[in-house]
Amino acid sequence: MAKTQLGARVDEDVAELARKRAADLGLSIGDYLARLVQDDTSGLRARAVDAAARFLAEHQTVFDEAEQAQRTTRGAHAA
Repeated sequence: MAKTQLGARVDEDVAELARKRAADLGLSIGDYLARLVQDDTSGLRARAVDAAARFLAEHQTVFDEAEQAQRTTRGAHAA
């Protein structure tokens, strides 16, 4: 497939995050950005966020109980 060059200006901190993440994934910046666009336009990203939100909603009490147990355990050792 033929490639087209795009140009964009972003803050340096955003550029550095993109460079690091692309390197972590073993991708060039261009391939990393292409993957982000494809995920976004295919709905993959939205489906993943929705799934995470459903998971948290269904299991929020487990997280709340674990957090409460940690607080209680820490308080018991403070005396």
